[in-house]
Amino acid sequence: MELTRTPHVVVVMGVAGTGKTTIGPLLAARLGVPYAEGDDFHPPANIARMTAGTPLTDEDRWPWLDAIGRWAQERAGLGGVVSSSALKRGYRDRLRAAAPEVVFVHLTGDRALIEDRMSQRQGHFMPAALLDSQFATLQPLQADEAGVAVDVSDGPGEITERAVAALRALPQPSL
Repeated sequence: MELTRTPHVVVVMGVAGTGKTTIGPLLAARLGVPYAEGDDFHPPANIARMTAGTPLTDEDRWPWLDAIGRWAQERAGLGGVVSSSALKRGYRDRLRAAAPEVVFVHLTGDRALIEDRMSQRQGHFMPAALLDSQFATLQPLQADEAGVAVDVSDGPGEITERAVAALRALPQPSL
């Protein structure tokens, strides 16, 4: 398998259960860059809220997004992959304010498939009960946003390869 290097900082985004934590490290390995798990940037209060089945507010998310944005800014020109739901345009704008060259890989899929995957995973704080709120909040990438949408209906290897191919088609950032 050919290693693809990129100076992009890639944010793997999507609703819970699309596979951000699975695809993110695979994509980082294929791109030859470090991976950061977006959930690790959450303060403990956010994890407690989600564990209790309480959706986060925008005010809850700002410190989390700012921490991810700082990581992405530090990786500018070097490349990296980080996961973040980044469901709203405003959240992605906040990430871009910190790291203007980030690109997004939006993992997309059928709600039934995603719910099935969520129901099978173990040890994750995000309950399937919050999936409706995730879909209600989701604002897909818009034409003026640097990024690609990748369907998650196949296995992790196929999803990763589609993401790599889509990223290759994007213009490289100016360094």
